[in-house]
Amino acid sequence: MKSILITGANGQLGRALNTVLKEQLDSDTIILNTSRGEPTAYCPILLDITNPVAVTNIVQDLKPDIIINCAAHTAVDLCETDKERAYEINALGPKNLAAAANAIDAKLIHVSTDYVFDGERKTPYTEEDQANPQTVYGQTKLEGERLVQNHCEKYFIIRTAWLYGEGKNFVKTMLQLAENHTEVRVIRDQFGTPTSALELAKAIVFLMNTENYGIYHGTCEGIATWYEFATEVFRLAKKEITVKPITTEEYPTPAKRPKYSVLENKKLKALNYYMKPWKDALQEYINMELLHNTLSF
Repeated sequence: MKSILITGANGQLGRALNTVLKEQLDSDTIILNTSRGEPTAYCPILLDITNPVAVTNIVQDLKPDIIINCAAHTAVDLCETDKERAYEINALGPKNLAAAANAIDAKLIHVSTDYVFDGERKTPYTEEDQANPQTVYGQTKLEGERLVQNHCEKYFIIRTAWLYGEGKNFVKTMLQLAENHTEVRVIRDQFGTPTSALELAKAIVFLMNTENYGIYHGTCEGIATWYEFATEVFRLAKKEITVKPITTEEYPTPAKRPKYSVLENKKLKALNYYMKPWKDALQEYINMELLHNTLSF
């Protein structure tokens, strides 16, 4: 019997992983979903990754073959004032999981972010490029990467960006705004790649079945601004709404956003694995949401 333990299983990526794993794995593999919230039938195991004793006890008790860490403090602006908690979740949590995984010779997949880069360049970042985070969120996520590397031998670190899936995300926010607005203002001078949680989950499952450990980038293919992303969402959803492009300066936030955080999936491609173009993945996502009637059109 093979087992896969997922932290932060209630989040967008955790839910996407459950979907992909249940489709691809055989009946001899079990999924152990954990979260910090109240136990449920879907997510029955309570686990606070910032508690090293709790992490050690659960990992030693369950002895998973693979641990996938989807837990993170992702509220980028809040991290600027909630520094201690951001460090606990984004750095110490991964360290605890890495040490526990290493003790039982398990594989660890840890999810990181484009925010480890400063966003000052004009060409996509590869896995070998120098990190230079400009926010508390990015700094704590980078420290999490380093601690995973220092405490675990069998690790995959996969950086992603602009993620959307089942839960609160940019796509649903735009569509909700379209219900009672005739115009939305969206930033036109930040560049990245919208990435489907389902596509990222597929890449994670691909990697976990290999021995090719290290740091990877995992985003859908292509480049977009938030303005272009929003425009495509409305086009696919057939929403009649004016999208007004604005600059970063017109929408100030506590945390500095990278102007350019396009990631190049160089190492995935070297393994002959290619993620979908972002527009194709977005079309698939919206079609799926329509099918399940979770979006109103």
